[in-house]
Amino acid sequence: MSTTTNKQIRHLLVFRLSALGDVAMTIPAIYSCARSNPECTLHVVTSEFCAQLFIGAPTNVILHPIGKDNQHGLTGTWRMLRQLHQIPVDAVADLHNVLRSWVVDWSFRLRGKRVQMLDKMRQERQQILHKGKAASQPFTERYFNVFRKLGLNIEPLFSSVTENDNTSLPDFSAILPDDGLTPIGIAPFARYQNKTYPLSLMEQVVERLSADGRFRTLLFSGGKSEREQMEIWQKKYANTISVAGRFNLADEVRLMGRLKAMVTMDSANMHLASLVGCRVISIWGSTTPKCGFLGWQQNESDAIVAGCHCQPCTIAGSAKCRYGDYHCLTSITPDSIYTRIKEITKIQTLC
Repeated sequence: MSTTTNKQIRHLLVFRLSALGDVAMTIPAIYSCARSNPECTLHVVTSEFCAQLFIGAPTNVILHPIGKDNQHGLTGTWRMLRQLHQIPVDAVADLHNVLRSWVVDWSFRLRGKRVQMLDKMRQERQQILHKGKAASQPFTERYFNVFRKLGLNIEPLFSSVTENDNTSLPDFSAILPDDGLTPIGIAPFARYQNKTYPLSLMEQVVERLSADGRFRTLLFSGGKSEREQMEIWQKKYANTISVAGRFNLADEVRLMGRLKAMVTMDSANMHLASLVGCRVISIWGSTTPKCGFLGWQQNESDAIVAGCHCQPCTIAGSAKCRYGDYHCLTSITPDSIYTRIKEITKIQTLC
């Protein structure tokens, strides 16, 4: 890449409002771009909630959190544009590629600014679903390519958001006492049912870990009903703790960095754990790693996939199973997950 091109981009607007897992996937590329181009200021536009993920950001990353009222409708979009047009911008990296970001893109194109958009390779999706092909690139790499197409040199200079985190850590000693137990995280929920391992089966995983006696299981969840379920498990099983509602999002991510491994669905929590270098055992249903959404630097050998003939049936998840039985999830046994946890943590089987 030419040095001249790089000098022209002193202020880069980086746009990705949501969703949580997708924003998390952009962070390795954003931090790597900032570190590879210290002369360039990256103005990152994301939602107020997702902005909490940018822990230990390079000094040339400036966050511009957007509230919910400034994201939707004509009035909200207009207010957002007024806010963004106050930022000095030489070019725009659109990491979202949706209607809202198109409006932002065109507003800056009309001002003579360069815009590069994420290639979602929508035609490729049909090849994945109907012909069983794998994504040509993981989505994390596609975010890197947006910066490269703008002419910026970028090397993968990212391992964890906490490597330059100067924030005082919360006291985790109450949930992670120094008692010799191996800390494991479980995040059993996903947005769609056909991406969620049945709770009755996941409870059996929690039960096995508790009965083993060598693990401390931390349960991560979001909504009120989910938290209530986690509290039931906490009361029912020894060495099992629900962390739901105890910490803000940034501190939950920091806590994940203290775990030996994390069990998740193909969901935001897989990507949050990946941001702190935590090894993830991911469980896949309607989607598979072929879709390109495996977490940053995660190993496909840690992905548990039933291998049903109908997988994957969707790229990002959907509300229903075409056969109605969710066999891609129900055929995964709790013992197989428990065994994988022991393998990863190098804990031997009890006699």
